[in-house]
Amino acid sequence: MSKIVRLRNVCLWALLGLLFSWLLSCQSNPSSGQEIEFWTMQLQPQFTQYFNELIATFEKENQGVKVRWVDVPWEAMENKILSAVSAKTAPDVVNLNPNFASQLATRDAWLDLNKQLTTENKQQYLPKIWQASTINNISFGIPWYLTTRVTIYNKDLLAKAGISEPPKTYEELAKVAAQVKEKTGKYAFFITFVPGDSAEVLESLVQMGVKLVDEKGKAAFNTPEGIAAFKYWVDLYQKELLPPEVLTQGHRYAAELYQAGETALLASGAESLQTIENNAPNIAQVSAAAPQISGKTGKKNVAVMNLTIPRDTDKPEQAVKFALFVTNSANQLAFAKAANVLPSTEEAVKEYIKELDKGGNATPIEQARRVSATQLKDAEILVPAMKNLNQLQKAIYENLQAAMLKKKTVEQAVKDAAQAWNSGQA
Repeated sequence: MSKIVRLRNVCLWALLGLLFSWLLSCQSNPSSGQEIEFWTMQLQPQFTQYFNELIATFEKENQGVKVRWVDVPWEAMENKILSAVSAKTAPDVVNLNPNFASQLATRDAWLDLNKQLTTENKQQYLPKIWQASTINNISFGIPWYLTTRVTIYNKDLLAKAGISEPPKTYEELAKVAAQVKEKTGKYAFFITFVPGDSAEVLESLVQMGVKLVDEKGKAAFNTPEGIAAFKYWVDLYQKELLPPEVLTQGHRYAAELYQAGETALLASGAESLQTIENNAPNIAQVSAAAPQISGKTGKKNVAVMNLTIPRDTDKPEQAVKFALFVTNSANQLAFAKAANVLPSTEEAVKEYIKELDKGGNATPIEQARRVSATQLKDAEILVPAMKNLNQLQKAIYENLQAAMLKKKTVEQAVKDAAQAWNSGQA
């Protein structure tokens, strides 16, 4: 055999050896192809340690699987996930709210969890909360943490207005608004009518007994109840019992006004009391929490955060496993206590309330957490996931604004809102 042939054979065997070693290393280290990308919304740096420990535990229990955590600013998430889904570069697990996630659900962007989870898996979660991430009988999200609105109120400001108890209903709220303005010159509360911002006004219509859409998806609010609900908000604005900024500022402005001592009431989650304590300690000292304001239905709102899994993930099994791990009862309970939010599994809710009972209501924050937790039995998603929900809100808010500014009568505003929605669904 010639030297050239021998050299060629040696080189060939060397290459084969390298290839074989590379294959073995891939098999013994599957993490190179088993990385899960996980996006959350604005949870750093406050919960960095919690998630680092959570991820480390998951990785230890699932050898070879790695989790890359990416925290996205709240205001950037919608555009970022829309772009990622369109480009098929979406993460494997993403934290969203059902209202926005439902817009992508109608475009078949998410994994159908009915095909991924057992009945036992789904039964861990509160039934009404599970329904929040369901559209057309397809489950597109796993419930994570919750908040129910409470009424945070300034005891001193209400006392100056001669009011001993915060309002429980919208009817009482209108009376309180007039009394606070007359006695103190300040506003009772702030609520936004900016399309694309908070759905609180939309939810208030449901609490007042308004049906938004019928079984065919057509507008169902051009009714006496719908006209009365529109008139309620229009009257408050035209009587100057709402800040003029309700037409231009988003929901965050409500907290700013309350912390500045310019409003007596703030509809928010119990966790907001901690923010108030940090930003405005003097206001925090005179603040307390009461149940959220509702209408004649008595319905209470709940806000849900869920975990969704893009349909294009190439690791559906690992992604589902991780999402179930993040939202299991033990991990939900730990996060709920750390973040002053509520868990969404039956077991964790029972344990959460039991621990609150042991601790008492020593502080305003603990009192608010108890109020929030005990409302869960009456809480539901007031505006269920539906296709083009943002367009329904836009039609209602824009016409409410027109009526507030006396560009339309209330009746015409309701009629135009219904027509705008129906024409968009044709």
